[in-house]
Amino acid sequence: MKKKKFQPGQIGAFALLSLWALTTIYPIFWVVLNSIKNRKIIVSDSFSLPIGEKFSMANYQLAFERLDIFGAYRNSLIISLSVAVVVILLAGMASYALVRYTFRGRNLLNSLVIAGMMFPVFATIIPVFQMMSKWGIVNTPDLWKSLLATALPQIAGNMSFAIVVLSGYIKGLPVELEEAAYMEGCNAFQIFSKVVMPLSKPSFATVGIFSFLWSYNDLFTQSFMLRGNQYGITRLLNELTSREGTNYGLMAAAVTLVVIPILIVYIFLQKYIIKGMTAGAVKG
Repeated sequence: MKKKKFQPGQIGAFALLSLWALTTIYPIFWVVLNSIKNRKIIVSDSFSLPIGEKFSMANYQLAFERLDIFGAYRNSLIISLSVAVVVILLAGMASYALVRYTFRGRNLLNSLVIAGMMFPVFATIIPVFQMMSKWGIVNTPDLWKSLLATALPQIAGNMSFAIVVLSGYIKGLPVELEEAAYMEGCNAFQIFSKVVMPLSKPSFATVGIFSFLWSYNDLFTQSFMLRGNQYGITRLLNELTSREGTNYGLMAAAVTLVVIPILIVYIFLQKYIIKGMTAGAVKG
């Protein structure tokens, strides 16, 4: 059996990918190591391993004493899960209608969906903020109204991406399955929920994961919509940076608490992300 030889191009690509992975992973590794190190030696000896007297969990203890981390996690999870669920449902039904039905204005709607991906959030935040001020859901001590005000722009911001991804996947599904369901007496909603959604699980999972992560990491919208002691996890980290910018141990612990859960989610769900994106690309 002949051994497969690596081509020069493959070696070069592997070297570039390894370098990219190193520059991406090492900073996270460095932050985690310094989060469990005595903060007095972080500046002078930040690249050493936290062994022996250098090891300390005081940074995490200080983080939980000074910061309402669990409250910020709760708020971020409420917002992000709500955004993911609503985007999946609305974008799924919109995608199905745009792909399977012919109606006046469909091409215009498709164009508007693509155009929606070109506008950054900060381009529309002022009119959105003014609109929500008239509704009375911003600048209020009511936490639930503030969470709603944070979630709504994020839902709108994710819709275009979600519709594009789901439409590409739904186009590749065999129409015969839907026709068979219709012949069995299913209406349009039943066909969507019992046929299209189960067959499109990878694509729906991709949309849900991306929407959740985008919402979780969205500092810009949280800074506008949340007030006072109303914190999401990214706003809490931003507040910590301004208050404790020179306490590198506390900063490292806070960053670790924010980043590690996202890494865990991605590691366990990456196969769904890859499968959903590639399947939509191939079938579309």
